[in-house]
Amino acid sequence: MALADTARGISNGEGSRSSTFSEIIELNVGGQVYVTRHTTLIAVPESLLWTMFSQKTPQELARDSKGRYFLDRDGFLFRYILDYLRDLNLVLPDYFPEKCRLQREADFFQLQDLSKRLSPKVSKEDLICEEISQSDPEEAAVLSGLAASSLESTRLVPSVSGSNTRSPSLESRKSGYITIGYRGSYTIGRDIQTDAKFRRVARITVCGKTSLAKEVFGDTLNESRDPDRPPERYTSRYYLKYNFLEQAFDKLTEVGFHMVACSSTGTCAYASNDPNEDKIWTSYTEYVFCRD
Repeated sequence: MALADTARGISNGEGSRSSTFSEIIELNVGGQVYVTRHTTLIAVPESLLWTMFSQKTPQELARDSKGRYFLDRDGFLFRYILDYLRDLNLVLPDYFPEKCRLQREADFFQLQDLSKRLSPKVSKEDLICEEISQSDPEEAAVLSGLAASSLESTRLVPSVSGSNTRSPSLESRKSGYITIGYRGSYTIGRDIQTDAKFRRVARITVCGKTSLAKEVFGDTLNESRDPDRPPERYTSRYYLKYNFLEQAFDKLTEVGFHMVACSSTGTCAYASNDPNEDKIWTSYTEYVFCRD
């Protein structure tokens, strides 16, 4: 195995015995694994990665259990940091919702030019128009005028205490459905009361509109399987970072959702060909929540 790692040039065990870095380097960034060249990591002088991989030795850097260099940062956003280091250019997907967080990562890695590109170029009143203008300049111009008119009306007309200032269109966008699903399995022996063995829920999936899912679950939502989905599109690939159904239900209830339907399917199988053995049941259950 040592010979294979040396031939590949990947800095696992070999790097720990050498004072220089291998050409190919494995990184563990917040649990996400990346493989890149040493020259890529040191592409920007005076950056944090340049300091780590040019001014220090492999023995000075933190590693995980498999010998990969470890960085305790956002593993999803690091791919954009790495893309920028490859050719010093940044290309983000449409409707990218993480610009502020990515700018924070750029500041951490001391990439000043990247941070400047991500900084807002307009006032707070026009932030929403900046995102839309990337895909439809005419619509952006219309919305910009509407925003200006709305702002002027707000200055002229005093607000009424307790009134709902949100527009009907905004209200309609925030209504919708979210489906919570999970798979489970359990074993029931001959004595159901004493031999029942339940297995905890391994993963809770979230299906629905991206913007609704992020609003409800926030940082507890794992979107790594569908990270670039636009906010008004639908996805069935999100899942939660915890495995308590009641916690998911509480989150939905707190923001005005209520359950409207649920369904469950199950199958039964034997652990072996002996019919006297315990039966293993597997099931899939979905709960549909709605906010009017």
